[in-house]
Amino acid sequence: MFDSLLNAFRAPDIRRRILFVLGILVVFRLLAQIPLPGVDHAALAAFFQRSSAFTVIDLFAGGGLSQLSIVGLAMNPYINASIIMQLMTGVIPSLQNLSREGEYGRQKLNQYTRYLTVPMALLQAFGILSAFSSQGVLDPSGGFGLGNPASWVQMITLTAGAVLLMWLGELITEKGIGNGISFIIFAGIVSRAPAGLVNVLQQPSPRDILLFLLLAVVAVGVIVYIQEGQRRIPIQYASRVRGRRMYQGGSTFLPLRVNQAGVIPIIFAVSILLFPSQIAQYFTTSQVQIVAQISQAIVNFFANTTVYAILYFLLTVGFTYFYTAFTFKPDETAEQLRKNGGFIPGIRPGRPTQDYLARVVFRITIAGAFFLGIVAVSPYIVTAILPQLGGLGLGGTGILIVVSVVVETMKQIEAQLMMRNYEGFIR
Repeated sequence: MFDSLLNAFRAPDIRRRILFVLGILVVFRLLAQIPLPGVDHAALAAFFQRSSAFTVIDLFAGGGLSQLSIVGLAMNPYINASIIMQLMTGVIPSLQNLSREGEYGRQKLNQYTRYLTVPMALLQAFGILSAFSSQGVLDPSGGFGLGNPASWVQMITLTAGAVLLMWLGELITEKGIGNGISFIIFAGIVSRAPAGLVNVLQQPSPRDILLFLLLAVVAVGVIVYIQEGQRRIPIQYASRVRGRRMYQGGSTFLPLRVNQAGVIPIIFAVSILLFPSQIAQYFTTSQVQIVAQISQAIVNFFANTTVYAILYFLLTVGFTYFYTAFTFKPDETAEQLRKNGGFIPGIRPGRPTQDYLARVVFRITIAGAFFLGIVAVSPYIVTAILPQLGGLGLGGTGILIVVSVVVETMKQIEAQLMMRNYEGFIR
C-alpha cells in the first residue's frame, strides 16, 4: 500500500488529483467551523448528550450537526435523494430504460438526483431545526416556524450548505480520485479522531488503552475480511460463431460480495428511527395535553438505549435484504448469461440459473446482514460489556466507512498506476 502511495506521488497527474482532493477536504472542514446564526451551543451540547439518534446522524455529518454549522446537514440530503432515485429506478419503467442508455442515462439520473436533493435538504432542515427549537437550542425570539423570517434564513442556509457540499463531492469524483461523497463523509469522521484519541489517552488504566487498541485492530480486520469477502460462481462460455468468426469458449467466475449493500442499510435504519422521535419532539410543547403526552411518550420510547439498539439492529438486517434485492437481480443476470452463451456448470440456463443465483445471494446475505447489524450497534455492545470504554468513540459504522473508503481509494490508485504502465508499454 505504501509503495503504491509513493509511486502515485511520483506520477504528476495522479499527484495533482490527490492534492486536489486534499484541497477540497480542507475547504469542507473550514465550512464546518462556520456556525449557524441563532444557536445556543451549550443547550446544543446538552441535547446531543441525551439523544442517541441524533448522535448517529452526526456521525455521517462529520460533527457538523453537533456544532450546527452551515454544512450541518452534510451529505445526508444527497444520500437520501440517491437512495430514493435508486429505488424509483427499480420500479418505474421510464427510469429503468433511462438507466440502460449508457452515459447519457447516467447523467440524466444524476441530474434528477441533484434536483431532488434541494427539497430533501429543506425538509430535513425544517425537521432538525424544529426538534432543536423544541429543546431550546435555537433563539426563542419569534419562535421557530414557517412564519418567522429568521427560521427561513436558517433553513435556506442549511440547504445551501448541503448543495455546496454536493457540488464539492462531484468535483472530487470528476477531477480527483475516488468517490467524492464518500470522501467528504470520510473526512468528517476522521476529523473526530483527535478528540477520540485524547479520550483514550486520558484513561487512567493502561489496560483500558490496550483493550481499546486491540478492539480497534480486530474491528478493522473483521471489516476488511467481510467487505472483501465474495462467493465466486464459476461461469463457462461455450464456443460460438458470429458471422465468419468463431469465438473460443472459456471459463470465468461471477463474484457475489457478502456485503453488497455497503452502509446504505445503516443510513436507511437511522432515517427511519430518527423520523418518529424527530416529529414527536416538535409536538412535546403542544398546548393540547394529550398530544404533548403522546409525543413525550414516543420520545422517551426511542430514548431508551436498549429499545433503540434492538430496533436499529433489526432494521439494519431487514434493509440489507431489501437493498440487495434492488441492486442484484437474478433474473437479469441469468438472462445476460444466456444471451452471451454462458452457463453455470451443472445448472441449466434460464429459470434454473435464476433460482440458483437467488438462493446463493439469500444465503450469503445472511452473513452480510448480521455483520452490518452488529457493526451498527457495536457502540452499545461495547458500552454494555466494557463501560470504561463507552466514551472512547469506538463506532463500528465510522470504522466501516473509513476502512471502505481507504480500500476503494487504494484500488483506484493502483488501477491508475497500472494504466500508466500499460500506456508506457504501448508507446
